[in-house]
Amino acid sequence: MSKIKCIIIEDEPLAAKVLTDYISQVPFLELQETCKDALRATDFLREHDTDLIFLDIHLPKLKGMAFLKTLKNPPAVIVTTAYHQYAVEGFSLNVTDYLLKPFEFERFFAAVNKVKNTAAAKTPPTEGTDTKNYLFLNVQKKKVKILFSEILYVESQREYIKIVTTKNEYLSKMSTHEMEALLPENQFIRVHRSFIISVSKIESYTAEAIEINGISLPVGRGYKGIIENL
Repeated sequence: MSKIKCIIIEDEPLAAKVLTDYISQVPFLELQETCKDALRATDFLREHDTDLIFLDIHLPKLKGMAFLKTLKNPPAVIVTTAYHQYAVEGFSLNVTDYLLKPFEFERFFAAVNKVKNTAAAKTPPTEGTDTKNYLFLNVQKKKVKILFSEILYVESQREYIKIVTTKNEYLSKMSTHEMEALLPENQFIRVHRSFIISVSKIESYTAEAIEINGISLPVGRGYKGIIENL
């Protein structure tokens, strides 16, 4: 898969620098341009194609959501803002993710992985291959097969993750963002820096917690917009 070309639309220099630094750490991202307002971004997009926009909301001259509505065939959009109240409108405009400032690299990486997985899903599969419904994880020096349909949630435990399924629990030495990249985007979502859950296994939820199999799991501050969109 080729690199995902992206632009930043952000009028705060520090916020733009954070995004630039984060993008430089992701091998599959290529930063094309940083624009201080949406009008400059409009001029850039007239002449260039891009795959992903990192979009602030409170921009000078033209606000982020208004700009987004002007795009006839928008690329993937990740909103980056300090204001949670625009999350519902953002997801109604099909943004890929909604990052509340300040956000850490792990949360950023989870968002761009969604873009990567969506792009990969649009790529025609190689003839003769099947879509996998499982993965193999290293558990106590052996590879264990885990069906996606049996996973309840994944929990970070320092340098390990705990995978809780309908049948068992497993510990594997990897990070949650590494695990997230292996899971089908349409079946799993991250709701906290330490938790990834299976959407189909949700029994009930509030803005602060999700219940799965009788267990209450916290919803992180930066993930409330995702929960509101369930």
